[in-house]
Amino acid sequence: MIHIVSDTSTMYTPEQGKQLGTTIVPLHVTINDRSYRDLEDINDVMLLDMIADKHVPKTSQPALGEKIDAYDELSSTGEVLDIAMSSGLSGTYQSALLAKDQCSRPEKVHVFDSRTLCGPHRIMFDVALRMAKEGKTVQDILAVLEKARETEVSYLVPFDFGFLVRGGRLNSMAGALGGLLKLIPVMKRGEKGQGLDKFAICRTLKKVVSSIVEDLQKEGVDHTFRFYVSHAHNEKLALQIKEKIQEVFGNVEVQLFPLTPAFISQGGPECVAVQAIAID
Repeated sequence: MIHIVSDTSTMYTPEQGKQLGTTIVPLHVTINDRSYRDLEDINDVMLLDMIADKHVPKTSQPALGEKIDAYDELSSTGEVLDIAMSSGLSGTYQSALLAKDQCSRPEKVHVFDSRTLCGPHRIMFDVALRMAKEGKTVQDILAVLEKARETEVSYLVPFDFGFLVRGGRLNSMAGALGGLLKLIPVMKRGEKGQGLDKFAICRTLKKVVSSIVEDLQKEGVDHTFRFYVSHAHNEKLALQIKEKIQEVFGNVEVQLFPLTPAFISQGGPECVAVQAIAID
């Protein structure tokens, strides 16, 4: 038996994980020295209200002890495959490796660096769970996930330069200038998921949408990919991007999701993530 484990970067709540017969360990959001369990103690609306009241959130990976306990319990009845959020964007993967080393049966625990988050992370989790239920081996599942993560493309459209500055994505002078000029930055996932690179600076939302879709085409994305648009209460832009993707790539399915508090803490209010991945 193979137990699939992940975290709330998949946009599944811990309760939804239980309903799926698996384990979702929450990321954490800290505000005013109080730690909240992502999608358990705090949701996107609560966080955005706190940000509007000038509170500054920070994020952290799942509690180490909680991961160790999960590995100990699950490894007693089978192998464990933990599909972690990108090591280039969070310490979650490294924390999972540490938990593996400290658990009772490390030889039965496998930790996979998804090199992504949100939509593509979710479908990797879904596919792994399906394959586990079909009786596939850990090696079978890892082969599919490794192939898929090489195809993944992600973009982030933030609207609050302060969040990018605090996260080290922009220096303070660039952030102040960008806010003053009302520019809209577009960030792109770095090679092998190592952070976010500045991709484009646009003056209009129309240009934001067209620049992302044009780059998707350059990356070799086509109608066989799965598309995701996740947002922090910015449905208007999310729908614009969805419509443009469907116009260019045919009537493909584009899934829309609200972003989790942990992600909003990094990208800021109204941010939008656009992602694509090829996986069966």
